[in-house]
Amino acid sequence: MLFFAVAGTPACTREVDFKQALEITDVSGGWYDWGIVDGKNKLVPSMTFRIRKRPDANLRSITINVHFKKIVSPDRKTEEEMDEVFLQRVDFSEGNQTPIMTVRPEHGYTGDAPQTRAQMLEHSQFQDVRTRIFAKQSSTTWVELTTFEVPRVLLTK
Repeated sequence: MLFFAVAGTPACTREVDFKQALEITDVSGGWYDWGIVDGKNKLVPSMTFRIRKRPDANLRSITINVHFKKIVSPDRKTEEEMDEVFLQRVDFSEGNQTPIMTVRPEHGYTGDAPQTRAQMLEHSQFQDVRTRIFAKQSSTTWVELTTFEVPRVLLTK
């Protein structure tokens, strides 16, 4: 009898439509000053956001994957993978929303001194970056929640 109760439990849980249930809020970003690495100034893309869920959404936590993609074509349509940040468990610990999260990949751009970080952002070979946030719960399929172009703004914290 216990076997049937356990086997029947997943069928009772209805799947959540992430596109309808979740909203990305408090979005900002820029290029974080990572400091000096191997004698070079290093900048990495940075994105700050929170995720809000509808009150009726049956979610306690989700898994997030933030892809950082270089924009490689003049028409800004073609992207190339740069890096990603994977968050195994993001809890809705502030009521119906997550805490503010800041994600930064390890990969970025470096510049030789005396080039300043501001000059790096203005360089003709500097490539802009777009982030794509994906979410899922347990064994569900990844769902893209939003896209955000990282502005060419220098961040120090």
